[in-house]
Amino acid sequence: MDIVVLIIIAVTCIISYMGLNNIQLFEKYKFNVSAINSRKEYIRLISSAFLHADFMHLFFNMLSLYFFQGVVIHFFGTIGFLIIYFGSMILGNLFSLLIYKNQPWYSAIGASGAVSGIIFASIAMAPNEISVNFLPGWLFGTLYFGYSVYMMLNPKQWDNLGHSAHLGGAFFGLVYSITLHPDLALSNWYFLGAMSLPLIYLSYQIFVKKKIG
Repeated sequence: MDIVVLIIIAVTCIISYMGLNNIQLFEKYKFNVSAINSRKEYIRLISSAFLHADFMHLFFNMLSLYFFQGVVIHFFGTIGFLIIYFGSMILGNLFSLLIYKNQPWYSAIGASGAVSGIIFASIAMAPNEISVNFLPGWLFGTLYFGYSVYMMLNPKQWDNLGHSAHLGGAFFGLVYSITLHPDLALSNWYFLGAMSLPLIYLSYQIFVKKKIG
């Protein structure tokens, strides 16, 4: 495992542990629409990714990062990994900020947006070779996007997942990968096209129908 990935995992674990044991720290650095828009606390766009709701939340995010970081570093190198990880993190939170701009109470934490970017950058490079939860990568991606879009358009009271951050992060990972390796993207256009359908539908609902925001 690349030393940079190891450092990110270690720092995330340490800060998450501190946040779980220090409510003031947790509240100060979590993603919160009002704090970012009104008080201009933009550090929360990054710091929130180093906080987690509990140890299981932390464990699954870091485990997913561990499994998929190798593919990303193979194709993009350490610098590319960092661009995807932090780019997905920031875009995911900016998308959440856009979607929930009229809900100042909306808050979120976790590295899921950043990790989603890493996962989908991997899938973009080998959509039919990479397996996620025993499914071909492209099929997992299609179902993942479909479920996230459905939950965003039909929010449930029991659902506490940050689907907008997941989608924003995954979108950044996909676009970055396709931009840097258009040859691979072109050879897998049918897989990537299927994955993109839920995102196209969501864009229509947000920007044309104005259903969210």
